[in-house]
Amino acid sequence: MLKHIPSTPGKFKMEKSPYIHNKSRWHWHSSIMKLTFWSFIFLGLIFIFFFRSPSSNPIPQDPSRRSLRTHNWGGPAWEKRVRSSARIRSRNGISVLVTGAAGFVGTHVSTALKRRGDGVLGLDNFNDYYDPSLKRARQALLDRTGVFVVEGDINDSTLLRKLFEVVPFTHVMHLAAQAGVRYAMENPSSYVHSNIAGLVSLLEACKSANPQPAIVWASSSSVYGLNSKVPFSEKDRTDQPASLYAATKKAGEGIAHTYNHIYGLSLTALRFFTVYGPWGRPDMAYFFFTRDILKGKTISIFEAANHGTVARDFTYIDDIVKGCLAALDTAEKSTGSGGKKKGPAQFRVYNLGNTSPVPVSDLVSILERLLKVDAKRNVMKLPQNGDVRFTHANISLAQRELGYKPSTDLQTGLKKFVRWYLSYYSGGNKAAG
Repeated sequence: MLKHIPSTPGKFKMEKSPYIHNKSRWHWHSSIMKLTFWSFIFLGLIFIFFFRSPSSNPIPQDPSRRSLRTHNWGGPAWEKRVRSSARIRSRNGISVLVTGAAGFVGTHVSTALKRRGDGVLGLDNFNDYYDPSLKRARQALLDRTGVFVVEGDINDSTLLRKLFEVVPFTHVMHLAAQAGVRYAMENPSSYVHSNIAGLVSLLEACKSANPQPAIVWASSSSVYGLNSKVPFSEKDRTDQPASLYAATKKAGEGIAHTYNHIYGLSLTALRFFTVYGPWGRPDMAYFFFTRDILKGKTISIFEAANHGTVARDFTYIDDIVKGCLAALDTAEKSTGSGGKKKGPAQFRVYNLGNTSPVPVSDLVSILERLLKVDAKRNVMKLPQNGDVRFTHANISLAQRELGYKPSTDLQTGLKKFVRWYLSYYSGGNKAAG
């Protein structure tokens, strides 16, 4: 197409013959016309490719990237809502960005912060790991308490930068994560995307913010993995994860330490132990046991080798919330500015558990009494899919430094959960699964 255009036009020798001169001009104009024509065709194809309707020819997407689809954010009205939600309304209050705000723990923490007068802004991608309608119901609950939840992904660096430009957050409560032990065998990339890449994305935004916020984030009791020493202490080894979920949380603790050391970010990791309660997650045993018992379905109860007991340190949501707020209230300021460390910064790790492991079979017995329905039990061997035999928290450090004192036993906590469950799903909401 471009063969008629000389490679060095300035040195092209013109012939005296008018015929040759006109022929050369014709070739020149013809080439320009062809070039212009194909340029328009090319630009048209670009326009069609980038601006066509996504629904007309959908492109398959990696499930771990689904949450990065564009959401409507930005503009004066949006910024006004963001500022209003994050505005501190009490003396000595703090302004907190809560990631994963429409999640189980995120909803409860956001509500507690808002009720005591702190500024709270939520961020959540509303993915479909479990029933999104439950997350939307939590969002409606938060909206009624005055918490605005921005719909977006923690891997969206542009959105994170914008949020920190609009609001000078004093704290970040990072609860967004890909949860669940067994799901990692189906979609491992989602754990790397959320728990590692997402954490790095958030820390990058925090280290560049001015002022840098103090960060409290959710690690997990799963980091103790195959550790056989009980109760689990923060000083125990955590280099034998039993699941990819646990491995990503352990990696997160290492990443957090790096950002603390290099950039002066104040970081506190909270290792949650089997959190349960109203507005909980449908993928948790207490939740789907309740659902299946009511439906008359058989439930699988795991036991360890040689009929050994499988037990969990079940921790009620209100106790977890108290621990989260105590960690926020005792967090020291980050020491960096403009991405540069000015001095040593606080780095902490705490267990938040109940210190009273309960066999899973006992959990089922409590549910039977509360629901007034006998469960159809199928006792089977604990599968090798990431689940561990038991969890048991040593909370002496959190008691000493945070004043953390869990006060809800499993019987009391499950009674509150069952009351919520029956009310929620009898009100026209569809039970998950």
